[in-house]
Formats: sequence, C-alpha cells, structure tokens
Amino acid sequence: MKYHTLTGLIDNKIVEKKSSRLIMGTAHLNRFECKEQRFAILDEFIKVGGNTFDTAHQYLDSEILFGEWIAERNNRRNILILSKGAHPDDGEPGPRLNPSSITSDITESLMRLRTNYLDLYALHRDDESVEVGPIIETLNQHIEAGRIHAIGASNWTHKRIQEANDYAAKAGLIGFTFNSPNLSLASCNIPRWPGCVSVDRPMLNWHKGTQLPLLSWSSQAGGFFSGRFAPDILDNEEMVRVYYSEANWERFERARKLAKKKGASAIRIALAYVLNQPFLTAAIIGPEKVEELVSSVEALNIELTSTEMKWLNLEDSFIGNKASELTPNERST
Repeated sequence: MKYHTLTGLIDNKIVEKKSSRLIMGTAHLNRFECKEQRFAILDEFIKVGGNTFDTAHQYLDSEILFGEWIAERNNRRNILILSKGAHPDDGEPGPRLNPSSITSDITESLMRLRTNYLDLYALHRDDESVEVGPIIETLNQHIEAGRIHAIGASNWTHKRIQEANDYAAKAGLIGFTFNSPNLSLASCNIPRWPGCVSVDRPMLNWHKGTQLPLLSWSSQAGGFFSGRFAPDILDNEEMVRVYYSEANWERFERARKLAKKKGASAIRIALAYVLNQPFLTAAIIGPEKVEELVSSVEALNIELTSTEMKWLNLEDSFIGNKASELTPNERST
C-alpha cells in the first residue's frame, strides 16, 4: 500500500495523518448477505495496508454496520474515517447546508460509528445560495471541540472552495484541506447523482496550483473499464446514461492497449490515471470481492508518463472526433 499525509488539528495543534492512497468506501455494506462477508472485505483492506474509510451520514444503516466492525475489531486508533454530511436529500426536507443540519449530522454519525471524533469531515453537497462564512465558522467550532480534525468539500466547485478558504484565512480560521469530487478516466455525460461535481479543466489547473489533496469518488467510473460493459450492452441504465459515449469507448480501448503493454488490465490503468495526477490524489474504491481489492492495490504500482496520461485522456485527435471538439469535462477528467 502507498500512503500520503493529510493535516488536521487536535487541541489547537497541527497533526499529520498518514492515510492510504486507496480509501475503502462503505456506502454499500448493507448489500452484503451477512456480517461475516462485510467484515471479511473490511478486514482484507486492513491486511493489504489500507487504513482510511469513506462513509457519510446519508449512508444510514451502512454507517451503523461500519460502526459495528470498528467496535468489534477495537481498531479505532488504527484507522482514519472520512465522513460527510449536510446532504440535501437526507432526512428533513429542504436545504441542509446550515449550522443546525451540519451539527446534527456530525452528532449522529459519531453515535453510529461509535467514536468521539472524525479524522476527516466533508460537506456532501454545496448550496451556492448559502454564504461560506457561517459554514466555515460552524465547522471550526467542531474542530475546536475535537469532534472533527480536518475539513473538506465534496461536490463543491473549486471557486467555492477558494472562497471558503479565503474567508477562513481572513478570519484566522481553518479552511478546507482536501477536496473530494469525482475524478476518473471516463468522463461523465451528466452528473451521476444530482448535485455532483466532476473535475474539469479549470479545477484540474486549480489543484495543480494549490496542490490541495483530491480524494476521488467513483474513481473507477462504476466499473466502466472492467470489461462488463460494451456499446451494445444496454441493461444498466445508469451506466448508459452517465458513461456511454464515443469518447469514453475510445478511452477504454486505449486503456486496454496500454494495459497489454504494461501487463495489467484496463481497470487498473484507469485507476492509475487517477493516482498519477500532478498533485496529491487518493481514490475511493468499493470492492465487494477480494480479487477486486487486490486489483486496485496493484494499480498503485503502475506509473504513467505525462505522455501516456494525455494519450489516455484523448488529448490528441482520434477517429470520429477531435480532442479540440470535446467538452471541457471530457478533455480533463
């Protein structure tokens, strides 16, 4: 396993948290047939060196199930938890990016997870009608209380993140120290879920400039590069709607060609694309089988040159289309 360092604040002192560059997603723990199966994949992630887990208040029973594993394994001090809150479709109706909802979500997540702190905490969605000041102030109150150690954004534009961080700097507060949007080799035709943000060219350049760590969700594009999908296989409506495009099928073909050259697989190449960006990245993965987890770990060791990265992402011309004609998202994600 490979690691990177994220910073947090405990008792008003800066601390460094060593985090695995693969982050185990726990959103679908409720899909496993039994406790033994759930625990087995979580245990295996620990065995291969993983130590960081992604969850959210919106995940409800999955967050409770993850908390059961933590309690039974008594391993809270050995793992990092990234949780999220203030999702607009989570409980009470209406906008939820407000101090009250943030506080209640943090409190409930701590209870479900059977812990008294969260290593990383991200706002699950943005609401651009809300001023950043009160949000940053609320999150800093929870940092001061020790409930969370570092804050970030999930599905915010880089302009809003910068606005929040500018406010924090001016007010002498802690700003966002990580960003968690969607970044994958396959470009989304439309947001996978309402309110989601995928990396575009301006955000990519912003990350290059700021070097803010990026923790990517759907880093493997829902398995688009696994070989389970093809232009004539239309049984998965979500995949067809979100990922099926001429440009993405070309990316898939190029990933296959490069995989053959490197003795890998297309899905490992796609994950390596996320992990080889010119700034610090980590990838949230959701393996349900040990072999899927092993495949992701092996992707950590694949190095891609800048030329290979550009070629994979169609930053040249190809049959039926030209890179200059692609949408900004298709050119840069």
